[in-house]
Amino acid sequence: MRKGRAKERILTPDPKFNDKVVAKFVNNLMLSGKKSTAYRVFYEAMDMVAEKAEEEGSLATFHKALVNITPGVEVKSRRVGGATFQIPQPVRKERKDSMAMKWMISFARKRNGKSMGRKLADEILAAANEEGGAFKKKEDTHRMAEANKAFSHFRF
Repeated sequence: MRKGRAKERILTPDPKFNDKVVAKFVNNLMLSGKKSTAYRVFYEAMDMVAEKAEEEGSLATFHKALVNITPGVEVKSRRVGGATFQIPQPVRKERKDSMAMKWMISFARKRNGKSMGRKLADEILAAANEEGGAFKKKEDTHRMAEANKAFSHFRF
């Protein structure tokens, strides 16, 4: 970026769990500025997760799912002498969290199910068990970075 990194915004924690990660997740989940609908969908999903994962709490399962799908490296395209190389690079903490949340939401939206709450709950449970689309995306990203490790000397 030309102007440098943007200032980090102050985020208020969510009302039910008093957790800033949940508030950030709900902001990513929100469509067309409808935050109350996004909170309703998220809390509905957490209630369903609580029913299925009785030994752990629903919030602990959610955090475990996010940790399981958080990528460590990613590949970025770089043109060198007319050829485009996929160069593996480590990911910043903020970007890791953002990518994990966006992957979970996008794969939850693609799932088959009745409501968004049900689809999100299923994706959270799948990610906590190291399964599902978001976990597969993380594995594919890591595999691609491993395959292109030879080009890491072209780093930006």
